[in-house]
Amino acid sequence: MQGKVIVITGAFGALGKIVAAHARERGWTTAAIDYAAAPTGADPLTIGGADLTEADSASDAMRRIAEQAGRIDALLNIAGGFAWSQAADADVAMWDRMHALNLKTAVNASRAALPRLLESKGAIVNVGAAGALKAGAGFGPYAASKAGVHKLTESMAQELKGKVRVNAVLPSTLDTPQNRKDMPKTDPKIWVQPEELARVMLFLASDEASAVTGALIPVMGRV
Repeated sequence: MQGKVIVITGAFGALGKIVAAHARERGWTTAAIDYAAAPTGADPLTIGGADLTEADSASDAMRRIAEQAGRIDALLNIAGGFAWSQAADADVAMWDRMHALNLKTAVNASRAALPRLLESKGAIVNVGAAGALKAGAGFGPYAASKAGVHKLTESMAQELKGKVRVNAVLPSTLDTPQNRKDMPKTDPKIWVQPEELARVMLFLASDEASAVTGALIPVMGRV
């Protein structure tokens, strides 16, 4: 993928860092976007403080990347969040928060990157959730927002067929420091390793997946 530019949202998080590192190993020029502040001395393709729940912020970030890199070939929508709350306890603000973090960020980033992706006949890879296929207790707000990501993926794939490929990965539990802290009694060896998910996402973003669009791919680990 030498000479091609991949944009990763949520790039400073546990998964985003791993995906970015693997992308660089494969020859992608990597642009990183996150809500958190950018590290000191970061290069121009590293953009912190970007609130992707706001369309204008997403547009500004993609404009800056396109100006610096000259093109965008792939977008990986990793930005998002999780909260456990039973439906009877979750107030409207919780539902709004999950909707904003998981679905609006993907919508805004995709719309902002789309003009450049159309030029390059590129790819979008969204992060859905296996837990949105059959939601467990306490997953209502989160699963509903991720189900929206699934349907966004399918709809955009149809709208952009032959122009931009759109797919999603549906991981089960990721082996992250936060999940280990929250679930200390569970063996993390059964979870999906971030490196495993990164390889699937980068395959979908690459030319090797040129015939794949509209796919929702479960990445279950050993759960």
